[in-house]
Amino acid sequence: MRPILRPVVAALSVGCLAVSLGLVSTTGAFAQAKDGAPAAQPAETPQFKQIALTEKQIEAVLTSQKELDAITEKLPEDAADKPDPKVTAQLDGVAKKYGFADYADYNVVVDNISLVMAGFDPQTKKFIGNDAMINQQIAAVQADKKMSAKEKKDALADLNQALKAPAPTIENKGNIDLVAKYYDKLAAAMSED
Repeated sequence: MRPILRPVVAALSVGCLAVSLGLVSTTGAFAQAKDGAPAAQPAETPQFKQIALTEKQIEAVLTSQKELDAITEKLPEDAADKPDPKVTAQLDGVAKKYGFADYADYNVVVDNISLVMAGFDPQTKKFIGNDAMINQQIAAVQADKKMSAKEKKDALADLNQALKAPAPTIENKGNIDLVAKYYDKLAAAMSED
């Protein structure tokens, strides 16, 4: 991957992470379309439960992530369709070990962290909001002379689509300051994923 694309892809991934994690944690399974027909899209993106984060929760996410990732990396791609009770028990056990009620509780915390991270400028490490981040990325792609026309067209299409999607409002403004305090560690942990 071209070096200029890495920050764009990373930022777009973080931006979309909140939405995708919200979908994964609230639906539990993905519907498959029949006969090659496109799957119907929901009328609106399901909202996940927003909570006021604590330092203890963020530290628990950071310390538990490697252990949880070791379990989830071994899962087949269709694992969301038919969760294995043994794997679910393992994930719940690790989550409980780090102070969460279960793996679903861990996911609620990660969803809230991801929502806030989507609005952080990785250069300044300041919260500017999701739309401002996407607009910065669009400007960077448009100004990039090294990207091929196809790469630029694809990246701009993805970014413009992300800009059109309604970003959830952060209900707990204190989460911004808390995530800012742990920004470097969280960004490193998320980039490993």
